[in-house]
Amino acid sequence: MLLFFSFSLILSLTSCGVRKSIKHVPDVKQYSLEVPKVSKINDSTFNFNQNYLTKNKQQLWELYIKGNPLQLGYNNGALTQNLMQKQEEIFFSKVEGFVPSKFKQKLLRGFLKWYNRKMYLNVREDYQAELFGLSQYASDKYNFIAPKYLRSLYLHGAHDIGHAMQDLMVVGCTSLAVWNENTEDGDLLIGRNFDFYVGDDFAKNKLIEFVEPEQGIPYMSVSWPGMIGVVSGMNKEGITVTINAGKSKIPLTAKTPISLVTREILQYAKNIEEAIAIAKKRKVFVSESILVGSANDKNTVIIEVSPDNFGVYKVENTSRVFCTNHFQSDAYKDDKRNKKHIIESHSEYRYEKLQELLEKNKKLNPEKMASVLRDKSGLKEEKIGYGNEKAINQLLAHHAVIFSPQKKLVWVSANPYQLGEFVCYDLNEIFSDKRLKSGEFAKSNLNIAKDPFIDSQEYKNYEEYKKLSSQIEDAINDKKKILSDEFINNYQSLNPDFWFLYYQAGKYYFNKKEYSKAKIQFEAALTKEITTVPDRENVEEYLKKTLKKLK
Repeated sequence: MLLFFSFSLILSLTSCGVRKSIKHVPDVKQYSLEVPKVSKINDSTFNFNQNYLTKNKQQLWELYIKGNPLQLGYNNGALTQNLMQKQEEIFFSKVEGFVPSKFKQKLLRGFLKWYNRKMYLNVREDYQAELFGLSQYASDKYNFIAPKYLRSLYLHGAHDIGHAMQDLMVVGCTSLAVWNENTEDGDLLIGRNFDFYVGDDFAKNKLIEFVEPEQGIPYMSVSWPGMIGVVSGMNKEGITVTINAGKSKIPLTAKTPISLVTREILQYAKNIEEAIAIAKKRKVFVSESILVGSANDKNTVIIEVSPDNFGVYKVENTSRVFCTNHFQSDAYKDDKRNKKHIIESHSEYRYEKLQELLEKNKKLNPEKMASVLRDKSGLKEEKIGYGNEKAINQLLAHHAVIFSPQKKLVWVSANPYQLGEFVCYDLNEIFSDKRLKSGEFAKSNLNIAKDPFIDSQEYKNYEEYKKLSSQIEDAINDKKKILSDEFINNYQSLNPDFWFLYYQAGKYYFNKKEYSKAKIQFEAALTKEITTVPDRENVEEYLKKTLKKLK
């Protein structure tokens, strides 16, 4: 999704019909501003007044900022400038190889310019001011794509735009909430995997933001440099938000990015009722599930939003909520797109896997929640291959988070994926004088140990499989490129239970007109747990074509 958006964005910005949106700059005169003079304490610690950026021993960046909207943006940009510019470079470096055709670039240019014409009208003025401040520290290198402020604004809709344009569903997030009889102490406990993959480099510099705005409630958020929206976060009142993509139709114009809706909930809601009211008044342009947990209500709901519908899913007579990538509220019970998605995608499978895991783990605590989020098996412990989107842990998560809203504790996974150590943070301490006295953000004595899988041969094999995947992809597309049977066999031995490796080998042999070998590979793929119905149909179609060639 993000990649599609990035190359589309590059092409955007010159037509009189949308000139007003292109030239729009927010009015920030109402805000006082002290331009930050950042002090470098060491290679990984920087500060300005009471604003800090530091890197912990688990290699997570921790940012603390405070002030009015414009000041927040400036403080964020000044402290994270190198990280933000590096993130931009990683993001946009994908573009040239992704869309080499100048003609296609030109077509996309006009389209996206038109598509984004109303986004600024649907973003709060204070968030625009914050983005303006942040954008002053963006790289000059990409000014040919769009002015800095506009780039920052549009990048906040990257998840939404890619989702809307292609509906790729490369986001397969999983989240759950348990309380009462389902936790060891009866308190509310929430876990989530944010399965949003734009390459390993993009996930390297994870940023944990602790934000103390002049107006509203202090909150924490887990994302990446240059992002003021929220994909996973909790505020000091114990409200949590996480987002899961749903099946979406293609809207005609961009509106409010979902990450800015969830940011508003964190900054201004103290309970579920207030969270629902905020979500209801914003116009979104994709379908999304927002799981909201609340310490004050000791409950969790899923707010289900889409361009033309709105629903709230609340469980009755039970103390657990599961959220994957389909809607569950009455508002969507007759939605044909949602019904089709449940049947054809991997969302329902992961939902059933959560149910299975909760039967085994009757009373969760943070450590047990981490083991749920790290589970790589299929239903009934079936081996379905590493990286299969039917697994709770798809080995591609940008991050995983565990929230204990009543205790105001948060655990954030360190790289890689959700396998690294989960670092614990206490919001009560961080948003108080105690943080300044201790000089540390993390509550390290409560950290959750790394997954032993990191040190296994299977993990090393999985990482090697990922590297070799690009070679086989190149060979599928290039008829002149030849791979040996030994290469194919070694490739498949690295992740032998995953259907995709046999499908790829089958396509390679098919394109090289080695139909007997292709037949064996497609038949092998069909014996594995294939991710979606369309994927299975693709394999079956290739096998059918192969059998015709063999006649």
